[in-house]
Amino acid sequence: MRAAQVRVRAVRDPAARPRPRGDRSHYDGPLRGPRAPTPHVNEKNRTAMLNKVRPALGRVLTPVGRTVARTGVSPNAITIIGTAGVLAGALGFFPRGEFFWGVLVITAFVVFDMLDGAVARVTGRISKWGAFLDSTLDRIADAAIFSGLMIGLYRDGQERLAGVALYCLVAGVVVSYAKARAEGLGYTCNVGIAERSERLIVVLVAAGLDGLGVPYVLAVALWLLAVLSTITVGQRVAAVRAQALADAAPPASAESSRRAEPEPPAEAAARRKGRRSDAAPEEPSRDASRNGAGRARGGARRKWHVRKLDSASEPQS
Repeated sequence: MRAAQVRVRAVRDPAARPRPRGDRSHYDGPLRGPRAPTPHVNEKNRTAMLNKVRPALGRVLTPVGRTVARTGVSPNAITIIGTAGVLAGALGFFPRGEFFWGVLVITAFVVFDMLDGAVARVTGRISKWGAFLDSTLDRIADAAIFSGLMIGLYRDGQERLAGVALYCLVAGVVVSYAKARAEGLGYTCNVGIAERSERLIVVLVAAGLDGLGVPYVLAVALWLLAVLSTITVGQRVAAVRAQALADAAPPASAESSRRAEPEPPAEAAARRKGRRSDAAPEEPSRDASRNGAGRARGGARRKWHVRKLDSASEPQS
């Protein structure tokens, strides 16, 4: 009987009723850590399109870099060899119109150049000088690729498309310079829909297909790169401008900051006590002054009646 009563109470208890799935209090298990916030699509998330595959690419390159590191090759040597191979493929094949063979040579040395970071991580030889050398030689390799395309297209009689290749070369340099300059000023500039990796993949795939005889693919790719590079420059300029305007905003005054800070209870009580002691005496109200005047008139009238009675009671001579 007692067990039945306990069961009935448990059913009738509002806290024991099943809660909807949307209610956060329906989970009665052990406490867990806070859930990671859902990333919103904003300025900070509009980064390069290949950033999502970089971790997977790093997991693939790390074992290869460990094997290469056993040979004793330094990361800087890998960077220099990779850049030299890209220069040879771009300036040796592209100006002669041999786009397919040039793409094969460039792709091989680009993949080899990607091992410098893996070797540096495995051997613990990561340095600022290595990062600077890698970035500088990457810009030279990009310039060689687009310059070779421009020369090859111009010799083939496609002057307009050669001009588009020249614009892609200049826009790519501006994209890299905008980020470097922003970071030099202390701002973050990791936005942009087309960074070096995206531009390199698009131009190499298009040039290889053009070398195989696929029509219009190189023209479409170059015009697309021109548009994407321009958008990337605009995104980085807008991102740096927003940060600069935020830094230039006037800071809050000291008085307003003091008002915003809560005052300790002891200091607040002392301040109120001092305010009461320094306050001036209150003036009598109108009703109080009227009552005082009435009492004064009543007292004077009583004194007059007393004097009159005294004079009447005196004997007449």
